[in-house]
Amino acid sequence: MKKAILLLTIFSVSIFAQKQLTLDEAIKIALQKNPNLIKLQNSLSGNQTQLKNAYGELLPSLGAQASWSWQRIDDAGSQQRNFLGEIVTIPPSTVENRSYSAGIGGNVMLFNGLANYANINLQKDNLKATEYNIAKLKQNIVYQTSDFFYSVLNAEELMKVREENLKYFQKFYESVNERNKLGLVPVADVYSAQVQLGNAELALIQAQNDYDKLKNGLLTYLALNVMDDYQLVDPFAKDKTVDPNSYLKNFEDIQTLVNVALDNRFDFKSQQLLVKAAESNLTIAKSGIFPTLSADYSYGSGAIDINKMFDRKSFRVGMTLSIPIFSNFSTENQIQQAEINKMNQHEDLLSLERQIKIEIKQGYNDLIAAKKSLDVASKNVLAAEENRKINLERYNLGSATILEVLQSDRDYIDAIRNKINNVYDFYRKYDNLNNVIGRLDFSKYE
Repeated sequence: MKKAILLLTIFSVSIFAQKQLTLDEAIKIALQKNPNLIKLQNSLSGNQTQLKNAYGELLPSLGAQASWSWQRIDDAGSQQRNFLGEIVTIPPSTVENRSYSAGIGGNVMLFNGLANYANINLQKDNLKATEYNIAKLKQNIVYQTSDFFYSVLNAEELMKVREENLKYFQKFYESVNERNKLGLVPVADVYSAQVQLGNAELALIQAQNDYDKLKNGLLTYLALNVMDDYQLVDPFAKDKTVDPNSYLKNFEDIQTLVNVALDNRFDFKSQQLLVKAAESNLTIAKSGIFPTLSADYSYGSGAIDINKMFDRKSFRVGMTLSIPIFSNFSTENQIQQAEINKMNQHEDLLSLERQIKIEIKQGYNDLIAAKKSLDVASKNVLAAEENRKINLERYNLGSATILEVLQSDRDYIDAIRNKINNVYDFYRKYDNLNNVIGRLDFSKYE
């Protein structure tokens, strides 16, 4: 009784010491702590500043300046000849000069080949493209976190299978040992059962090690302390029976999925904006062949006495027309480079479109294959379980060998492990297809 109470106490402490981690919580943590996402979000402020600066280029500049100077000349005196050739003595002297000035002025670009307006469009597109890249990265983080989470749950289920299998062979070994004592089975069967029990123990240790590795990998990805004991909450615990057909209802035919992806994919939208940005950059480069017209203006005042500072004022307004005649082929080079960049960005857009089509077709086929594999695996588990029962009963009746029992158990364990792998593989394929279509919703985790 005391041992039972002690074990119950240890079990209770262990349960309370564990931290529960749901899939939603894991995704929220990943979206908060992912370093790549943080860096990309930091760069967004730079894009916003560049857009603000582009608008500022349309506005007149304004600056103010003020100055004060003081000068003192000490002359020790000297002798000089005047124009009559007489020597004249110049006495020592001290002269002080002070001056004050203040002014305000600036300039404005009136025309520069529309480069300033093209720069605004360029910075707008770059800013929006960065926002789309952030959104796409968030979708990828949701998918990657789910994939990590499923891998840990998968390993945990496989570990439970090994635990149950160890219990099965412990009872089987005890049964064979008792039957040997009664002379019903040879001692070779005892040794075989003992070896299989040892193999079951090793398989459990390996499964536990795989589970710990995957869980530590997930915690590291989430930037959590691997020394803390986390217990993952299975989001499918309430519905262990997977109905693949209910998941497939969320997808239309492949061509419709492609159209949806081209409308929804944030990376595709980002690339479209980069093509527009390249066109704006080409406009900026071509502005070098046009004249530029600018204006400048100023108002100022200066005096040698602070009290007479504004007695003498100056106003100035001017315009400058600059006509490019020969720029050492630099303008031609800039235009050529901008043309190349535009063509490359357009080619990247076409390449991305082709890649999206491949991803959707492959993702859809993978999901269908995963569904079929899951259907077959579920049937194999039922058949293997029934075969194991029959062989164990036949062995107990003396009509089957221990090798047949061991083989039927291996078949059963392989079948159930294969089903578990197929279940979580189906979930991964489902999330992957949603991701390549652009349907993964990250906003509910923020």
